[in-house]
Amino acid sequence: MNFSERIQRVEPSATLAISNLASQLEAEGKDVVDLSVGEPDFPTPDNIVDACETAMAEGHTGYAPSNGIPALREAVAEKLQGDGLDYEAENVVVTPGAKMALYEAVQSVVDDGDEVVLLDPAWVSYEAMVKLAGGDLNRVDLSPYDFQLEPALDDLADAVSDETELLVVNSPSNPTGAVYSDAALEGVRDLAVDHDVTVISDEIYERITYGVDPTSLATLDDMYERTITVNGFSKAYSMTGWRLGYFAAPEELVSQAAKLHSHSVSSAVNFVQHAGVEALQNTDDEVEQMVEAFEERRDRLVELLDDHGVDVATPDGAFYAMLPVADDDRQWCEDAIEQAQVATVPGSAFGAPGYARMSYANSVERIEEAVQRLDDEGLL
Repeated sequence: MNFSERIQRVEPSATLAISNLASQLEAEGKDVVDLSVGEPDFPTPDNIVDACETAMAEGHTGYAPSNGIPALREAVAEKLQGDGLDYEAENVVVTPGAKMALYEAVQSVVDDGDEVVLLDPAWVSYEAMVKLAGGDLNRVDLSPYDFQLEPALDDLADAVSDETELLVVNSPSNPTGAVYSDAALEGVRDLAVDHDVTVISDEIYERITYGVDPTSLATLDDMYERTITVNGFSKAYSMTGWRLGYFAAPEELVSQAAKLHSHSVSSAVNFVQHAGVEALQNTDDEVEQMVEAFEERRDRLVELLDDHGVDVATPDGAFYAMLPVADDDRQWCEDAIEQAQVATVPGSAFGAPGYARMSYANSVERIEEAVQRLDDEGLL
């Protein structure tokens, strides 16, 4: 069988590969502390589950409008307007997961040979999506700056040019948890305007922050018309398996991306979209409780690592920390899971060799167990 050149450009997701290995070891009876997966360990709030069940009972089990049911598109637009974003319902496309929103956005703006700039460390699927679209990557390393963008603006200016078609910004960041300052985002704005660059603003973790308020790029002057804002329900509402996300953009982009949407996934699941309305409108208290728990876990992880002489950049958002490890971070992660039964993700998968990503979407007790096991095996 012959395979397309474009599918051979990419490798399987490193995060899912580690998670699958952890599941395999668990199936063999091993007690694995899984700090690899980017998934909240809380159940989906009851009111969201109830809304989904009600929607099914009321017969919302058929095809949905391709771009999303009106109630959810309107609820998303209302949410975005509350964040200072000038989007209406017609600017919103509802997708089966934010990953699909990102894929559709990249496919809609990137041609063969187009330059796309990533901020490293960057979520693993950005690279794959760009390669599938035929784009060429230009990467800016934020590792020397504790993963912050503001001190790296000169490096970004060197990378962005009139040849740049797309810049991807993810704040709060996966894998670093960094939340970029307003000054950093204003620097992005200036470069995007000067060089006529489209920007994807991946804001999937915007509800999960600790003492900082993230700014959405499209709220900045001159950015609305060149920004694709991506978000979803997986992280803030603990709805990873529900597969529900969205993007918001100028109508001309929506009309183009909607073509891919209609010919691929058709639509997000009808009754799941009704649950999404409930999530947006009536779940703030539950989200705040989850964020408080994540902050407690972050603080404990940073404290434990500091006790073992390991200095990590304290994340301001998401639920990840970047642990400095051996130069061969892939081997370190293999040793961690095989010797200590602790699952992490090699930083090189994100463009950050010499690090491992640790997810603290796990209980304090299991985080403490993980650090102790790594220390016992001489891995810290």
